[in-house]
Amino acid sequence: MPDDSKLETIPVGRLGIIATESCTTLGEKVDNYLVKWRAARQNEHKSTIAFHGYERDSYLISSACPRFGSGEAKGVIRESVRGSDLYILVDVLNHSLEYTICGKPSPMSPDDHYQDLKRVIAASTGKARKITVIMPFLYESRQHKRSSRESLDCALMLQELIGLGVDNIITFDAHDPRVQNAIPLNGFENIRPTYQFVKCLLRSTPDLEIDKNHMMVISPDEGAMHRAIFLANMLGVDVGMFYKRRDYTQVVNGRNPIVAHEFLGDSVQGKDVIIIDDMISSGESMLDVARHMKKRGANRVYCMSTFGLFTNGLEIFDECYKEGVIEKVITTNLTYQMPELLARDWYASADLSKYIALLIDHLNHDASISDLLDQTERIQARINEYKVKHTISENYEA
Repeated sequence: MPDDSKLETIPVGRLGIIATESCTTLGEKVDNYLVKWRAARQNEHKSTIAFHGYERDSYLISSACPRFGSGEAKGVIRESVRGSDLYILVDVLNHSLEYTICGKPSPMSPDDHYQDLKRVIAASTGKARKITVIMPFLYESRQHKRSSRESLDCALMLQELIGLGVDNIITFDAHDPRVQNAIPLNGFENIRPTYQFVKCLLRSTPDLEIDKNHMMVISPDEGAMHRAIFLANMLGVDVGMFYKRRDYTQVVNGRNPIVAHEFLGDSVQGKDVIIIDDMISSGESMLDVARHMKKRGANRVYCMSTFGLFTNGLEIFDECYKEGVIEKVITTNLTYQMPELLARDWYASADLSKYIALLIDHLNHDASISDLLDQTERIQARINEYKVKHTISENYEA
């Protein structure tokens, strides 16, 4: 379906999308949207020189990072990018890829993916007109502040990308968006996927009662309160919060272990509960919150998270689903999704490819993206539609 964007400005350059190996699936989906929209778009200037190369069969640019037997690598771009408006997609959390060092396979870590991103940027050799990096999970975003003699990895990464010639950085649900203070004069967009969460929930659940008597939004810790408050305000329901009591005398897997969860909020008796956070790592913390909600009499528990990592496997979620602790888990396709995850009955995926395509389309025209970033009206429209029909249409923007 073509988009209804009213883009009236000249493109800043010939559009090019480089989907690194870590992000090929998402990149192909984004490309498909752009191809359809631009082929259907009526524009009297499409035949002029300013729109040269505007309508193509694909906007993907072939690239690679081949490795030597020692594990060293180089970035290669297989076609010209001179004067192009480049958008480079990278998923630093894609653990499904491997490379060989001295004949031994080694899984790619976030560090490896970030190095490959820099190699691709370097391979453009400064010929692109503008470079935008779309990094859904912000590399090292959990190391965003210093509490002792520690490195500030995320700030260093941002400054390094700007030093390489990157003009804009787009990320989703950053752990702490204030890290953009490291590059105050450069473009940095931190985007919430709340609208896509709401669409996914409403399409997959036909019997929700969206009011404060039947639903509540829960933040699993104090750091996620801004997400929970925004969603609760959109739904018109109350919000609650858990406080994580930690043991600061020891460190396990890089963090202080949680001793207990303390709940602050009204009664959840008989209510459907939505727990929202930026990521599910092992999932133990979110499932512990879900168990607390069920003990307090919650009806159904829905877990929403931008990034579903599931680092400890899916078995603990399988058990909780069988026990009735959770009803559904919703995460996005912004990071790698294991095939077995997509096959789970308790899982639903919120697709962000159309939204990313809209962002790229607008930025390529140097058009404002403020309306795209402000999701309030779209969320309210979908909720009002659901209250009437108990479902929502598929044909909506982003």
